[in-house]
Amino acid sequence: MRIAMLISGGVDSSVALRLLQEAGHDVSAFYMKIWLEDELAFLGECPWEEDLSYVRAVCETAGVPLQVVPFQKEYWERVVATTLTEVRAGRTPNPDMLCNSRIKFGAFFDAVGKNFDKIATGHYAQTEDRNGKTWLKMSPDRLKDQTYFLSQLSQPQVSHACFPIGNLQKSDVRVLAEKYHLPNANRKDSQGICFLGKIAFDGFLEYHLGKQVGDILDWKTGKKLGEHQGFWYYTIGQRQGIGLSGGPWYVVEKRPETNEIFVSNYYRSEGMLRNRFEIASLNWIVGKPLRRNLQVKIRHGEKLLKARLIMHRDGGVAACLDEPEKGIAPGQYAVFYDNGYCLGGGVIAS
Repeated sequence: MRIAMLISGGVDSSVALRLLQEAGHDVSAFYMKIWLEDELAFLGECPWEEDLSYVRAVCETAGVPLQVVPFQKEYWERVVATTLTEVRAGRTPNPDMLCNSRIKFGAFFDAVGKNFDKIATGHYAQTEDRNGKTWLKMSPDRLKDQTYFLSQLSQPQVSHACFPIGNLQKSDVRVLAEKYHLPNANRKDSQGICFLGKIAFDGFLEYHLGKQVGDILDWKTGKKLGEHQGFWYYTIGQRQGIGLSGGPWYVVEKRPETNEIFVSNYYRSEGMLRNRFEIASLNWIVGKPLRRNLQVKIRHGEKLLKARLIMHRDGGVAACLDEPEKGIAPGQYAVFYDNGYCLGGGVIAS
C-alpha cells in the first residue's frame, strides 16, 4: 500500500514509520508545520526545530522521502480560534481532539492524504474492519491508549487511518526504537498540547487573553478568599495552582460574566460530584450504539466509568453514571466505549 506517514519527531511515529517500511509498504513521510510563529514569537525561540531535526534524521536513516507541509492557516482557523472561543466562554476545550479530526485526517487528507491508500500516525489505537464498517479499537496499553483523542473521526476518516504501533505496549515501542537505532530512541514523550510543544498552555492564554484580576470566592459562603488573574486559567475540578492557604481547595464553578471563580474544601459535598450530564454535538463512528449500558471517559487516561445512555429526540444524549464523578466540565469531551471499542462521543454541554 501507498501510505502517508505523519511523523512528529517522537519515538512513536518514528517506530511506526520503520514498521511500515519493514512490512513492505511504499511509505512517504510528512511533517506537518502547524506552529504559529507570529503568535509564539514572544518566546524568543523556536521550540519545534528540535522535532524537525529528529524527523529528518529518522527519515534519512530509513531512506524515506520527507516533505514538510505547512498548515498554519488551517490550524489557526480550525483549531486555535475555536479553542480560544471556548476558553473565553468558560468551557474546557480539547485542542488535540480538534487537531485529529480537522487537521490530520481533515485538512491534510484533503491536500495530500487522499492520494494515498492510508494515512498513518503514531497513535496508540487500532482499527478493525467488521460488517462493512471500520471500528476504532483501544490499544492493549491502556495507559497510553489514545482512542479518546480520535473519537471525533468520521467513519471515512477511520477507514483511511492506519496505526502501526496500535497493537503494542509502550515498552515494546522503546525496544523497537533501540533495535532500529533511532536517534530519538530515548527521547521523552511529549506531554503538551500539539501546537504548543514545550510551551505552557497558560503562557499561550496569557499572550492571547491577557490577565484580568477577579475574585476567588468560597462556594458555600460567598466569602472572598483571594484573587486570580483570569477565570480562563482555571478548569472545574482543578486543585493545583489556586494559591490559597488552608486547602486543599477545588475549583467548582466559573462565572465568565463576572470573572469570578468559586472554590470549595469539600468536593464531595452536594452539587460538586455529578452522576448525570448532557452531551451535544455527538459523533458516532459506526452509528448510534444499540446498547445503552456502556462505559465513558470524560478525560484522557485509563479511567472508564460505567454509564447508561438516555437518547434524546433532538440527537443529544444524557449520560447517567453508576458512581458520581468530579471534574465534569462543559466543553470537555465524553467518549463512549463498549468492550474495548471506541464508539465516539461528544461535548459535555451541562
